[in-house]
Amino acid sequence: MKRPLLLTSLLWLVCVAIGQATDKPNIVFILADDMGFSDLGCYGGEIATPNLDGLAADGLRFTQFYNTARCWPTRGALMTGYYAQEIHRDGLPGLGGGGQGIRQKWARLLPDYLKAAGYRSYHSGKWHIDGPVLESGFERSLDMRNQGNFFTAAGNRLDDQPIAVPADESGYYATTAVVDHAVDCLKGHAAAHAGEPFFHYIAFIAPHFPLQAPPADIAKYRDRYLEGWEAMRSARFARQQKMGIVNTTLSALEPDIGPPYDFPDAFEKLGPGEINRPLPWASLTDEQRRFQATKMAIHAAMVDRIDVEVGRVIEQLKTMGTYENTLILFGSDNGASAEI
Repeated sequence: MKRPLLLTSLLWLVCVAIGQATDKPNIVFILADDMGFSDLGCYGGEIATPNLDGLAADGLRFTQFYNTARCWPTRGALMTGYYAQEIHRDGLPGLGGGGQGIRQKWARLLPDYLKAAGYRSYHSGKWHIDGPVLESGFERSLDMRNQGNFFTAAGNRLDDQPIAVPADESGYYATTAVVDHAVDCLKGHAAAHAGEPFFHYIAFIAPHFPLQAPPADIAKYRDRYLEGWEAMRSARFARQQKMGIVNTTLSALEPDIGPPYDFPDAFEKLGPGEINRPLPWASLTDEQRRFQATKMAIHAAMVDRIDVEVGRVIEQLKTMGTYENTLILFGSDNGASAEI
């Protein structure tokens, strides 16, 4: 079996220590979706992520981090402390499980254990774990179920109830909405439960496809990737070597490996600028290069926006006077995805 998630081990070690501590730290766990290992500035990326870079500078970075990739296995493992296969949250031959798998009753989630130590728990963002959120130990929840459109709240749930979608959603963006809810929870906790420690699980949908971001964010990176993915890849790797994050050689590109699924409808909609393999940049048409550079710019904008919103969480913690006594962890459910 694969080794357990390092972050899972850390979280559960924290729980043990918390049970014995008199001054209990708050915990904020932030999870991105399909973010690449080298996307953040503190991991060699060219994307502007000053808030996360600041956390890394004052904390520590994992450089040998492994998980059971895909959305539901990672989330199930993180919240229970068990291998995803063991709790039916990842498929095994002859045993079923996977995205529709149901956990056993003994596979309780982290908030249940933290509650015994006096914690209140909040959830903002993607869930992708079986069962209602509030029945899993959380006091409040925004369940972001709509992953197909970042510009509407339709399909999402607030405290396990269908959310009321306003007639005018202009200005709505899912990544910002996640932190709007998180900040509201933090303010509510400060007002009514200031003497109690809290655990806040903030799970962004971004930068999971579809590639969608506010135009102003995209504009920051519009022409940044016209040099092509080979140049970007080499530059990132060089920065990682300089930072001491990696001590190896850069592997060769694999032009025959693409998305794990067939997307014929998407190809028809996206038009002649789309390709489904990392072909040599020089071999692409001008239209393809521009289209692929724009896709990379949108991905960068989505990561950039995550960082901006993390900054709002940090600011709220400082306003509450709890920043110095808060353990902040950031991770991704898996690495970058080849899916469109």
